[in-house]
Amino acid sequence: MADSGRRVALIADAGFYVGPALARLLAARDHDLVLGDPKPDLVAELEAGGTAVEVVTGVRDLSRPESAPALIAAARARFGRLDAAVAFSGSIVTGRFVNSTLDDLRSVISGCVEGPYHFLKAAVEPMIEQGDGQILLITSASAARPTPGAPLYSAARAGGTMLARNVATEVARHGVQVNAVGTNFMDFPEFLRASGASDPAVRAKLESQVPLGRLGTMEEFASFCGPFIDGSSRFTTGQFVAYAGGWA
Repeated sequence: MADSGRRVALIADAGFYVGPALARLLAARDHDLVLGDPKPDLVAELEAGGTAVEVVTGVRDLSRPESAPALIAAARARFGRLDAAVAFSGSIVTGRFVNSTLDDLRSVISGCVEGPYHFLKAAVEPMIEQGDGQILLITSASAARPTPGAPLYSAARAGGTMLARNVATEVARHGVQVNAVGTNFMDFPEFLRASGASDPAVRAKLESQVPLGRLGTMEEFASFCGPFIDGSSRFTTGQFVAYAGGWA
């Protein structure tokens, strides 16, 4: 265990979605990092820039009860502290409610509610002990409004979002911040697959639904997340912000 005096941030999945962009942003802001399932070239890049990196593998599925505790244990063993933690879980599930099954519901609840539950449960403990810390849960903008074509997903994301806000109320007196941000219309492979937006005509139709007229990038989303986890803004907790180009 070593304490370098630098802030320590944990990214539960550094190999997917906004994980790599967040890792680069936090490294540039003088954080050492605990990364779940990063790609080797990302680790090499970060370490070459002077960032200490602890890699934890096999933890991508946060609905598995052992994943989040393994990440937290690695942070405490390597760095002796944890200042910030960010996670996203679940996969985009589409389809009409009338065609859904109970298995569909259970699947989306597992990723979008149980995963956040395990992560929040594991992350708040060391931060309560420290009397300080920041947690960011990335959910979905579909949590903020009815979403035609994705009713189960929207409902489950709303559950995960409200869980984070309730946890925030409970742990605020310990100096721990918990916030949630939710995305939609983001330019990344899973959204493109689920929406059919790999087809330029479909993409154009989707972008026409976004008030800003385009899909969001991972780099700009990482920048938006920064103040929730980089220690620069310490007076916000229990909030949910949609990041969807004005859609929500």
